[in-house]
Amino acid sequence: QVRLVESGGGLVQAGGSLRLSCAASGSIVNINAMGWYRQAPGQQRDLVATISSGGTTDYADSVKGRFIISRDNAKKTVYLQMNSLKKEDTAVYYCKVVSGYYGAFWGQGTQVTVSS
Repeated sequence: QVRLVESGGGLVQAGGSLRLSCAASGSIVNINAMGWYRQAPGQQRDLVATISSGGTTDYADSVKGRFIISRDNAKKTVYLQMNSLKKEDTAVYYCKVVSGYYGAFWGQGTQVTVSS
């Protein structure tokens, strides 16, 4: 059984930083893309950043230059370093892991709240 465990969310003042982590456990193999999405109240879930198995990254325009996605393949973990946080970054952040064998898995979500 595959499980994704997220951590690192919380409350931070505007201009501050947070680092999210998402670790995959269980018999998941052949991990391809890993990524972060977010969903604000009343809004759809949107892409924040993705990273391929080869390390190619992609970012939403709203976070470019502020957020950095990275991964540790040995630990089956994806990270999101969030800097210069803005109030509009407030949302529940979800990680997504795509396995070539088993398909896509989602984390349970972690709340990020940015106060002004």
